[in-house]
Amino acid sequence: MSMLQLIDLSVGYGRGERATVVASGIDRRLHAGELVCLLGPNGAGKSTLMRTVAGMQAPLRGRVLIDDGDVHAMDARERAKLLSVVLTDRVEAGLLTGYALVGLGRYPHTGWSGKLSDRDWEVVEACIDRTGARDLAHRHVSDLSDGERQRIMLARALAQEPRLMVLDEITAFLDLPRRVDAMRLLRRLARDTGTAILLSTHDLDLALKAADQVWLLPSEGPMVAGAPEDLVLSGAFAAVFESEGVEFDARLGSFQLHRRSIAEVELVGGGLVREWTARAIERQGLGIWGGLGATPGIRVEVLDNGGGWELEIAGVRGRASSLADLAERLRGADGARDADVEEAR
Repeated sequence: MSMLQLIDLSVGYGRGERATVVASGIDRRLHAGELVCLLGPNGAGKSTLMRTVAGMQAPLRGRVLIDDGDVHAMDARERAKLLSVVLTDRVEAGLLTGYALVGLGRYPHTGWSGKLSDRDWEVVEACIDRTGARDLAHRHVSDLSDGERQRIMLARALAQEPRLMVLDEITAFLDLPRRVDAMRLLRRLARDTGTAILLSTHDLDLALKAADQVWLLPSEGPMVAGAPEDLVLSGAFAAVFESEGVEFDARLGSFQLHRRSIAEVELVGGGLVREWTARAIERQGLGIWGGLGATPGIRVEVLDNGGGWELEIAGVRGRASSLADLAERLRGADGARDADVEEAR
């Protein structure tokens, strides 16, 4: 079933003739148990869209529906029972501990007294454990780093037991292992609880691996949506993000620095060592020979059993004991490179 519906939605700032539209014509659905990643370049309007979906900013046109109810027609308490929000904005929590801040997520479900029941505290404990925030629970939020604070905020959002979670760049301040853990947690949460999750992120590689759908919001033009693999194969993903000096490698599913190869290297060997040797060679502005045309003037062979690398540059043989050593020798091969380029011409 559709948990979230965006109907002919336009988002931006101002009203009437002075309105500034940053994205328009958005018609999308997000289903129960889905993890959808919103991706796009800076300035495309991702945060504006997230705030509009969360009911924090009125749409310029169209509607935002959760369980067929209009988000912008709900009172705050009713909305908080259906959706939870974590934004990139820094929350000033005074002297609250992490435990107390997570407990605030239960207040939409309490009675007139606002007192948390035993069941409420059980939910708080479970959410702290789910987000790996147990070591942060009894520290003051003001003493936490940005990354630690985001973990507590995510636990608070979970404690609301929402139908939809709207998360804007919650992994921005986390190191790589924590970002991977957070994405794994969100995917498991969506599957296990049926919660729909809309996540805005700049972690393009992780989004391609974890998202059920990707919503691509370009700087200009309409939103494009679909399974990550479909967007890669269609070229839509590369079209939105490619820029001068950077290109999307559809085979690897990641962005690579684009370098014009000034010469080629014949690389002999196999396995993991070969793959990393190729990277080290390409970082020097050299390409890997594909076997067509004349044999290049530079040859590198990966020796078996960790024996290092044997290289030949313009007929002169040598050995390298590490990839740093190999890279240094290749950097000093300017004459051989120039000769190779002239021969290719």
